[in-house]
Amino acid sequence: MIAKLEEKLNLNFADKDLLRQALVHRSYLNENEDFELDNNERLEFLGDAVLELIVTDYLYREFPDPEGELTNLRASLIKRETLAELGHEWELDKYLYLSKGEAGSTGKAKDIILSNAVEAIMGAIYLDAGLDKSTTLLEKYLFPKLKNIISTNSHIDAKSKLQEIMQEKENETPAYRVLEESGPDHKKKFVVGVEIGDKTLAEGSGPSKQKAEMAAAEAALKKLNL
Repeated sequence: MIAKLEEKLNLNFADKDLLRQALVHRSYLNENEDFELDNNERLEFLGDAVLELIVTDYLYREFPDPEGELTNLRASLIKRETLAELGHEWELDKYLYLSKGEAGSTGKAKDIILSNAVEAIMGAIYLDAGLDKSTTLLEKYLFPKLKNIISTNSHIDAKSKLQEIMQEKENETPAYRVLEESGPDHKKKFVVGVEIGDKTLAEGSGPSKQKAEMAAAEAALKKLNL
């Protein structure tokens, strides 16, 4: 089974278990306690950094834009939705180790699983073959997405877009307020509300205040049909 994924991605892992581990969701281990591999979360942690480094280096070399613009382009390339697209293109559903409950996930829940698996795979490739092989894969599958991102202005982040619209329509700047903070230090969850005056436009959650604010802004834009 793993051989088909290697063929699809033009990879040949020296350590096949690295690729297998990248596909193990924590839920699978709850139902298969004797499984020989750990879940993919440590590889996901590493892959996130690998992705950010490779994408940052590529954008720095290829685009003369100022820092803020490059930051927005990078965010669009490595955000959950974009990585989930890769997960679908790579047909990771065929290879993931999931619990029976998670195997039926759809929508946002499935996208989270797929995007995390893509990050874990990048971590596994880096450990097994190094940065050059990791870069080659992204050059083939991820960087071509920039053309559509730029042509549709989807790299303009939700907070900036919402602020521009609210200043134009309401002559006010959106404010963000933490509504809830929970979880241990290594796995925090924040719930943030975005407000105009005394009116809450929407709420969003995330593992950091910044990501929760972005989620709140995205929710507000969706609610306003913008």
